[in-house]
Amino acid sequence: MSNLPIFDVAGSALQAQSVRLSTLASNLANADSVSGSPDTVYRPIEPVFQAVRSRTDATITGVQVKAIAESDAAPIQRYEPGHPLADEQGYVYSPDVDPVAQMVNLISASRSYQAGVEVLNTAKELALATLSMGR
Repeated sequence: MSNLPIFDVAGSALQAQSVRLSTLASNLANADSVSGSPDTVYRPIEPVFQAVRSRTDATITGVQVKAIAESDAAPIQRYEPGHPLADEQGYVYSPDVDPVAQMVNLISASRSYQAGVEVLNTAKELALATLSMGR
């Protein structure tokens, strides 16, 4: 923990948004993947955040990733008997990933990350300006 808790709070937000960006990128990268079995198809993932109180000051709350949850949505089943991965009935399975919704979340996570960087930059500038007041 630093002497200026704003750096800890903003840092925890940056770390959480970084995990969110990574999971969204993984979902988008696997959106078009297929499998011959509904059990082995890629499952979209999403971080679960939780608020965390500071150990030194109970009035300060940050955020952390509690878990990475897999979606329980059923995979999309398509009839493609000529596909090399098709099962005995001729079906292939793909993950239930909506690329448009994932891109919207990706933009939101990116902007949240940018806002956290701006908070850190502003806090740093204010800290430096405060230190230079005594000169």
